[in-house]
Amino acid sequence: MTEGDELVYDSRMSDSDALMWTIEKDAMLRSTITAVAVLDRAPDHDRLRTLLDRGTRIVPRLRQRVRANPLSIAPPRWEVDPSFDLDYHVRFARATGDGTLRDVLDMVQPIAMAGFDRARPLWEATLVEGMEDGRAALVMKVHHAITDGVGSVKLALIMFELERDPDGHADLPPPPEAEVMSQVVRWVDALAHEQRRALGIARRSGATVGGATARTAGQVVTDPAATASRAAETVASVARLAAPATAPLSPLMTGRSLSVRFDHLSVPLEAAKTAARAAGATLNDAFVAATAGGLTRYHLEMGVPADELRMSMPINVRTAETEDHAGNQFVPARFAIPLGEADPVRRMQTLHQLILEQRGEPALGFVEPMAAVLRRLPTSVSTSLFGSMLKGVDLVTSNVPGAPIPIYTAGGRVEHLIAYGPLTGAALNLTLLSYLDELHIGVNVDPAAVTEPERLVAALRDAWDEVLAVGAPRRSPGRPRRAAPRR
Repeated sequence: MTEGDELVYDSRMSDSDALMWTIEKDAMLRSTITAVAVLDRAPDHDRLRTLLDRGTRIVPRLRQRVRANPLSIAPPRWEVDPSFDLDYHVRFARATGDGTLRDVLDMVQPIAMAGFDRARPLWEATLVEGMEDGRAALVMKVHHAITDGVGSVKLALIMFELERDPDGHADLPPPPEAEVMSQVVRWVDALAHEQRRALGIARRSGATVGGATARTAGQVVTDPAATASRAAETVASVARLAAPATAPLSPLMTGRSLSVRFDHLSVPLEAAKTAARAAGATLNDAFVAATAGGLTRYHLEMGVPADELRMSMPINVRTAETEDHAGNQFVPARFAIPLGEADPVRRMQTLHQLILEQRGEPALGFVEPMAAVLRRLPTSVSTSLFGSMLKGVDLVTSNVPGAPIPIYTAGGRVEHLIAYGPLTGAALNLTLLSYLDELHIGVNVDPAAVTEPERLVAALRDAWDEVLAVGAPRRSPGRPRRAAPRR
């Protein structure tokens, strides 16, 4: 598939992406996305390498490395690696143990923990063969600076095909050419970028003065109280967004480390949608409600109840104009979610309203200017400030729409597609990715925070059973109820 060539690739990082890149001076704040595609059979090695080679020619970002500018005048540039080596990025391995998914996830965890070689393009692919029943797993590791969850699905399409054995393959397109820039040219390029940015700000400000400001002045005269209220609301919203939160709200999940533990949940897609509709909520509300229910159970079973947890949730800000841009197009909302609500319907409804409020926060439009300020600070300072905003987060949730049709890679049919988002200082990250008629939820936890991960997964399963029961058809009295199969 070649959908990747429809994306627009900027030659320079945005300020928010540059900040994400900079704060990795603190290894706990690494932003690595890991995806595991379980295949019904091992793909052909040569076809897989050709597929990935073609992808790096179609998607220039996969052959580009990050190069900083002199004195960090402007955000870093994306530049083609003149020494690009496909064999460095594509690896092959054998499953350990009995070749179960659990065995594979145990192999993937240290891969996900390792930092990227910053002198090379920021991705790796590992094919794990020898799984039970002749299956295999293709593991893709990508740095979050390349793209967000929605964009990563588009990028991932280069690895997949619509048929097991498509007829014929076109010749490989030429690789992108490496650009050689001297230090002088880098200085000029960085200064020109900052000049264009200043002119753009001036134009937008001028348009405001010519139109919106006059309108606002009239509003101040006619309704000064409302104008002052809106300004105060915006200031308060920015303060909430930037407020330090160095301590988690959970009295239980307080430990932090550089390690991860991967688990997986599978939920029927249509049943989840039906349950959400029955509560007047969305699929994402059902996801967050099941997460909150599972964490309530886990805290109670561990003997340390909690009233609320601080959650971070990426809010997609893609527009019609930016839909096809490859970079990150999200803003991270941080807010407290209540625990302890036993009724799954009320829980979904409460969270639905809470999430709506977060999507309407005025501060969401100020994330990029705030990132521009933080990026210009000394690295140690920006890392410390941004880290103070992240390390008090208890959990991260992310909902990414996936492929509704069967996909293949080099002859192997994808059975399950699981994504694991980065912790970036949180105790756990739950990433929901739909594929065909199932929701696959990647559960990434810090074992220093979640000391009994299997108990947590069981609690999340039970909470999902509660949510799905909301949409289940009512049964006549006396009719035996069949237990839902555990996945």
